[in-house]
Amino acid sequence: MVFHSIVSSPRGNLSLQHVLDLANIYLENASKAQHSDIALVLCHDTELALSQARKAAKRIKDQTLLQGIATAYIELGRELDNRGHSNEAQESYKKAEKWGVQDQVQPSKTPKTNMPPANMVPSKGKDKQENIVIPQHIFAENINPPSIVTKLPGIDERLSDTPQLACCLSLLKASNSLDTLEPIARTWKQAVEKDDDEKERLRVLSLDVIRAYKRHEIKDAKAVAEVVYLVPVLEKDVFRDLLKEFYNGVDHSGLLDFHQLDGLAQLIQGANTGYLDADDLVKILGLLSTRLQDTHQQSQKHVYQLTLTASRVLDAMADTNVSGLDREKLHEPLSLYLDSLRKSSDPYLVYQAAYAYQAIQCVPDDETLWQAAFRRTSKVIQGVAGLVKATKGLDLGGFIDGLRNIQQGMAGVSDVVQVIKGAYDDVGSLVMGGQGFMEGLREGFSFKRKCAWYPALRGADALIRDGEFTTFKKLISEAPCRLDPAFQWGICQRLGEIAANPTWDTLTRQNAVSFLEEIYRNDDNWGHDEGIKEWILIILMQLSSPPESAVQFAETLLQELETDANPQQRILIQTSREKSTIPYPLKIMLPSLASPSLLDRVQNKPDVEGTLRQLRKQRLKEQWNAVYIQPQAKSGLQASDDQRFALMEKVEEFLDGNQKVFLLLGDSGAGKSTFNRQLECELWNKYKKNTGRIPLFINLPAIDKPEQDMIAKQLRRSEFTESEIRELKVHREFILICDGYDESQQTHNLYMSNQLNQPGEWSAQMVVSCRSEYLGVDYRDRFQPGDRNSRSEPSQFQEAVITPFTQDQVQDYIKQYVSVHQPLWEAKDYEQALDLISGLKDLVRNPFLMTLSLEVLPRMVDPGEHLSITQVTRVALYDQFIEHWLERGKKRIGEKELSSQAKAAFESLIDEGFTQNGIDFLKRLAVAIYKEQDGQPIVKYSRFKDGNSWKTEFFSREDEKQLLREACPLKRSGNQHRFIHRSLLEYGLALAIFDPNDWKETPSSMTPPGRRGSASSTFSFRIHGPTKDMTTPPEPEPDLDSPLAWRYFINEPSILQFLSERVQQEPVFKKQLLSYIEHSKADKKWRTGATNAITILVRAGVPFHSHDLRGIQIPGADLSYGLFESAQLQDADLRQVKLRSAWLRRADLSGAQMAAVQFGELPHLKEDNDVYACAYSPDGKSLALSLSNGDIKLYSTSTWERVRTLTGHTKRVWSIAYSPDGNQIISGSSDRTARLWDVEAGTCFYTLIGHSGQVNRVAFAPCGSSVASTSVDGTVRVWDTIRTGECRLTLSGHTGSVVGVVYSPKGHLIASGGFADYVVRLWDVHTGKCLHTLSGHTKSISGVAFSPRGDRIASSSLDRTVRLWDTVKVTCCRVLTGHTSGVGSVAFSPQGDAVASAGNDRAVRIWDVETGVCRHILPGHSGMVRCVVFSPEGDRIACCSEGNTVRIWDVGPGGARHITNGHDSTVLSVKYSPRGDQVASCSYDGSIRLWDVMTGSCLRTLKGHRGWVRSIAYSPRGDLVVSGSDDRTTRLWDVKTGACRQRLTDLDGCVRVVAYSPRGDLVALGDQGGYVRIWDLRTGMCRHTLTCQFSGIACIVYSPRGNQLASSDNHTLRLWSIESGTCLHTLIDLDHNIGVTDAVYSPRGDLLASASNDSTVKLWDVETGECRFIFIGHTKAVGTVVYSPQGGRFVSGAQDGSMKLWDDGTGERIHTLTGHTEKVSGIAFSPKGDQIVSASEDKTIRLWSVASGQCQAVVQDLDAYIRSIAWSTTAGTNYFVTGCNYGFVRMWKVVEDGGLCHIRVHWRPVNGELNVTEASVQDVRGLSQLNKQLLQQRGAVGEPLHADHLREASKVLSMVSVVPALEQSSTGTTLESTFV
Repeated sequence: MVFHSIVSSPRGNLSLQHVLDLANIYLENASKAQHSDIALVLCHDTELALSQARKAAKRIKDQTLLQGIATAYIELGRELDNRGHSNEAQESYKKAEKWGVQDQVQPSKTPKTNMPPANMVPSKGKDKQENIVIPQHIFAENINPPSIVTKLPGIDERLSDTPQLACCLSLLKASNSLDTLEPIARTWKQAVEKDDDEKERLRVLSLDVIRAYKRHEIKDAKAVAEVVYLVPVLEKDVFRDLLKEFYNGVDHSGLLDFHQLDGLAQLIQGANTGYLDADDLVKILGLLSTRLQDTHQQSQKHVYQLTLTASRVLDAMADTNVSGLDREKLHEPLSLYLDSLRKSSDPYLVYQAAYAYQAIQCVPDDETLWQAAFRRTSKVIQGVAGLVKATKGLDLGGFIDGLRNIQQGMAGVSDVVQVIKGAYDDVGSLVMGGQGFMEGLREGFSFKRKCAWYPALRGADALIRDGEFTTFKKLISEAPCRLDPAFQWGICQRLGEIAANPTWDTLTRQNAVSFLEEIYRNDDNWGHDEGIKEWILIILMQLSSPPESAVQFAETLLQELETDANPQQRILIQTSREKSTIPYPLKIMLPSLASPSLLDRVQNKPDVEGTLRQLRKQRLKEQWNAVYIQPQAKSGLQASDDQRFALMEKVEEFLDGNQKVFLLLGDSGAGKSTFNRQLECELWNKYKKNTGRIPLFINLPAIDKPEQDMIAKQLRRSEFTESEIRELKVHREFILICDGYDESQQTHNLYMSNQLNQPGEWSAQMVVSCRSEYLGVDYRDRFQPGDRNSRSEPSQFQEAVITPFTQDQVQDYIKQYVSVHQPLWEAKDYEQALDLISGLKDLVRNPFLMTLSLEVLPRMVDPGEHLSITQVTRVALYDQFIEHWLERGKKRIGEKELSSQAKAAFESLIDEGFTQNGIDFLKRLAVAIYKEQDGQPIVKYSRFKDGNSWKTEFFSREDEKQLLREACPLKRSGNQHRFIHRSLLEYGLALAIFDPNDWKETPSSMTPPGRRGSASSTFSFRIHGPTKDMTTPPEPEPDLDSPLAWRYFINEPSILQFLSERVQQEPVFKKQLLSYIEHSKADKKWRTGATNAITILVRAGVPFHSHDLRGIQIPGADLSYGLFESAQLQDADLRQVKLRSAWLRRADLSGAQMAAVQFGELPHLKEDNDVYACAYSPDGKSLALSLSNGDIKLYSTSTWERVRTLTGHTKRVWSIAYSPDGNQIISGSSDRTARLWDVEAGTCFYTLIGHSGQVNRVAFAPCGSSVASTSVDGTVRVWDTIRTGECRLTLSGHTGSVVGVVYSPKGHLIASGGFADYVVRLWDVHTGKCLHTLSGHTKSISGVAFSPRGDRIASSSLDRTVRLWDTVKVTCCRVLTGHTSGVGSVAFSPQGDAVASAGNDRAVRIWDVETGVCRHILPGHSGMVRCVVFSPEGDRIACCSEGNTVRIWDVGPGGARHITNGHDSTVLSVKYSPRGDQVASCSYDGSIRLWDVMTGSCLRTLKGHRGWVRSIAYSPRGDLVVSGSDDRTTRLWDVKTGACRQRLTDLDGCVRVVAYSPRGDLVALGDQGGYVRIWDLRTGMCRHTLTCQFSGIACIVYSPRGNQLASSDNHTLRLWSIESGTCLHTLIDLDHNIGVTDAVYSPRGDLLASASNDSTVKLWDVETGECRFIFIGHTKAVGTVVYSPQGGRFVSGAQDGSMKLWDDGTGERIHTLTGHTEKVSGIAFSPKGDQIVSASEDKTIRLWSVASGQCQAVVQDLDAYIRSIAWSTTAGTNYFVTGCNYGFVRMWKVVEDGGLCHIRVHWRPVNGELNVTEASVQDVRGLSQLNKQLLQQRGAVGEPLHADHLREASKVLSMVSVVPALEQSSTGTTLESTFV
């Protein structure tokens, strides 16, 4: 035992009295111990000490001491007796008697006392040692701490060195009163505090020094010293940055960097309060511990330095109360290593290790026995921090008591008894044993427990730091550990460092030497330890070499000691002299600084601020006095425009945060560049010199290769020198405003390619703008920081999309424009024009188009009476703008003073037509830019370099060219020329392709200047006179010189939009484009033009029904959403053509080349049994399906052939999942088991048995070692899949069946969804505890999914919603609504940006996670969709549904990103406008949409309702629409403006039906509450409230004369008087629940037909209320009844699929119209009444002849069933419109051809499904096997050629590889070479 070895060792210098005192201390603490075990240990220690004392007493015979020993034995006996150990007590009493004392009072069980009897009080017994008296002249008074003495610099004066800088900053930072400062310092501080620039200069200099150090390659002692000077004056963030630099320097250095390690220690030692965090210190300590254990083969010097630094870290950790170090990883290894150093022969290393060991004892680990013991004791020492902090205004008594408590401190638990017993100690035992410094440390006193000497030294350090030397002296003399050699070693070291430090005054340094002499000479006070004496001698020798005046006293002392020394002492001095060259010199002061120093270098930096001032001045000057409206934005491309925010505020928030890239998107002309310039202006106005971030506007097209060092290139353009650029790169931060990413035709990630914010590179945040249409699906990869595969910080990236102007912004813009520019019109004229001109209000929501409109509207139209018939398009605005700009330029030039040559040139241009010359110049320049530099918008022209190039034609100094340049919308910056807006370049090219002026009829006489547009233009504004003076224009022919013929424009959306609008306006252009297509049939040189032409035509909505397109060559064309019914496409070249959602019904594709054609979807899989789940393998190469018969089938995704069937389950398999490596599959079944399968072998590894009900869902853990399963038994079970297949964990908490389960990406959480309790639960996988319960769904949960990053959970529910949950905040962050029935499945995309959901409404919806907007609807399923999954790449979606099918959708580029212009949900009603020019539709999505009858464009979307809109009706004049909604409101809308005119609220339930009166003055509405209200539109008041007997109004209809109203509810049909509001007749009032479903008046109004759920139709006399006829024949409920426009007959449709035509005069059935197989959902008569069109839930439309009752035409295999149908009311029209359950609205045309009728789609929204029903694909070439399957499944007929029949099969197959080239390339050459 350690203690025993000490007390039994030789006596040494410890006196008998000291031994007796030690025994009494043990005894006193035993009496105070609360725990008996500890008390017994102390009693035992008392016995050992007394035994040692007895041996010494036998030789001394001192009666007083003998009496003290006897008394101690008596007290020991009493303590043992009180503790219940009577036998041991009796032994103690006997020993007392032996020493001459008999206890007169026998021991008893009375309360113990700490005092012996009076006759046994020892003469010198004490509880503490006597204090040492130190000579008074040593440290007789306190002094001020030393400071650097330096001359203070003047304002703007160059600083001499870093200490001077530190002194200045310290003065400025000090909060003490000016009165305490020296006069010079006071004057300096007062002057500088008034000069903000000087304060900033000094602060920046300190930052520059730190930066210079960081980039300094050789971080030697001098460099380290320089930055250490600045540590006390650094700001916290700068200090921490410097700390990180030192940490990395130590961490990354191969060999230990001694200087940086020393610097790290000094940083920690000099840190200001609060600058060091606990985590920092733990991290640093971990590094040092690792380096310590790695340095076993390095020098002891390195080990010493590491140990020294570790000590300082531990000191700081103790001061900041850090606790809970990881015992296994840090605390224990470091302690063990330090303990191992005690074996070293180097006393300096052993001491430093002991010091570090003591320090670590003050930083408790996370489960140490000491921590528990000290927590329970009554004498807990609250850490060293408490001791050290007490030194300021020190209560020395309290401090020393604290030290004594450490020395005597006891614990209170039995499990530390042995620790206490082995380590409890007093310094006297050490000295008594005669052991020296090294022996004591090695015996473990400083390595096994807390010792008082460590905190005593910490207290001494604090006193020295504050100059409290008198208190320092007293501490040393009274400290209970003063005789501890470790304490003495530390004190001597500190005295030596005081003496060596020249910043202390001479007297203080001499006092330190005198103190060393006192310790050396006075053995009575300090003991005689040769190790300590040797250490003092070495210190004196170091102080003496080289001698210094201030420490010559040390040399003198050495000489005296040597003179006075005895022989033994001389040997010691000689030994010390040999050791004086130790490798650990005293830490005296910082070394001298390098020359030049870091400060010298930074003061020589260039003056970048001067150049920056010039740049700022120039940029602010360029800001023109323009109209500017603060733009608003939304969070993403898919976000609704209603979700707006202020863009500037969002960008400022971004700049204030830590994100790096802000992507600003917007349409062409949305105001991106304008905003960027405004942002730059605001940032310059806020700029702070020297420290502020520098705003740098970079026009990307103007920079050559901006992907490489674009900041430097831009700075050179702004005339910065190379030295200035280097300075800015190293020291400054930028805000980059990168404008025109799309115009520079970039594909690089500029943030990554420029290596922004990488070590040694530019520091910057980036705002980059780009046109939305330029980007593809994965556009974020071009902008997000980080590698795509390793990107883990989405917070580094943010995006926003500028939204179109709101109505308020439009009005503000107009007011500002009128105020600034003072045009001919007033604001009210513009506002009137916007209200009356069709489509203009939508156009001007684009800021650039707004500017154009305001400039040219006064030229285009006259405000007033004809505005309502004017139509304005985007291209028409550009036409007028260009003419107006050129005319204004002509006027400006004409007013200038011109040279004679220039004047002659100007007159010549005027004579030839100045405006037309300007337009020709613009067109030729646009063509040249596209042809010569691939559309790069900036042209750089140098007269000497480019004199012979194409640029000379436009930019030479010729007068005419200079004049045209000046007049055109161009701008110049140096030698760079560009259009003022990118869209004008694109317009110029589009105009070069087709200029309406080139196709005007040529008049026989001069025509005055007029508005642009050919004579045949539907948008021409010219009033044409007689045509006799006009010559016929030539027939349009294709032109090989046209850009159409040599460049592909498939990926140029802006140009395509200009051209598609031309097609809609200019019939001659349409003819020309058709001629390109026609010419391609014979010669492939026209195929580029043909490809462009047909793409433009399809985009313009031109249908190609029955067109002869045989042999056309259009490879690469985009025919998506095109209409090609019955088109003749035999032998056409359709390679790589995009046919997504194309309408190819009955088209003939025989012999066509269709290699790599893209349909946007794949063939579906058909099984013999219902498919319940599907899962992709991790590599995407296979798809597994689970079936109702218990089988699992695996398909190859390359061929979609079945490769394996897994059999074993005996019932339906509900769920399957692949293991992470793809080698296993887990399945869950109704047979109550889960099975683990070997995919390759097809065998079952384990059958997992344990659930008491069917297994609903299964999921693999990300590590693959376990699976989770859920069941109807209400539990989630976790199974071992590696070893046993047994259940490891059962998670209980759901109150019923659990249907969803998924692991988090890291595998530490499981999410489960409850079918009965409607909640999602999050479980801890390791503990099985439920961490969170997510509530919000109102019906059963059907599925759950984790996002790839684990920060989101998606849950689907039968409440028709999908909810997104934030797993960090544990809140619902978004609710996705749109499904019209329960949602059964949900899945995250692999990228995490999208969620797919599917359910009972047969639709799959893809949602944008960021915005919550539905990106796309995938229709086509015939039943409920049970499961939806993404492929691993995220480019496909697989979904299985009723009907035994699995459908595969392509959702890659051009796929699901496309946004529909239809409704987001089921269309409930469609209505034709009475004028026949418009169609209105309403939907579950809460909106009403107005459609142009001819073009199918959505004219307006009327939003305002907050629930389903169930019914709509036009006013008789067609100017208003009324709507009724589930939100209990009815709204009246203006169809021209889209404004809500009136609103009726607070109704009794949802509004189910609305109807307009024939005169248009009243609206009737029926609600769920059973009320019909008559709303007077003139007063806005409710005229009548008609109360029905039952709730739920199903139908209301006005009589033709408007004097009556019929209404029906669940039981009754009533007729009401409009005038009085009374009920005229109750036509049906039956006792059984049948319900009237529909009613209709005859055209004359005398009869009323009603349909009922009882399968009958009744005809009523409205005058008498009598039933004339009951029509019987349907077998199921009749839902629809419609009268013929001519009267006399009506038709009814029923749920049995039958339709019957009835005669209202005879009651006879005229015809039974059979063909539909499911419920008839809609019926409409043609205006002439000779035809009927019907729609059914069997997804067909049928056309019937009223005369014969025969079906004349049918449209089959629709992608959705029709919910509503309406035929145009305009006489003679043959169009009807339908609305379906997927939100699609379609216009159809009835065509008669050779006596046969056909139904062709006239237009449809850009949405929907591919239709190839009856399309012929006979002998089609190059068609892939998958596409063959797809076409066959969709109803195509014929047999395509097989690949082995084609010699060019290899060519065909290789076509797939060029698809990316097609999408990326924009040059004709590249694509032309592709289509060989």
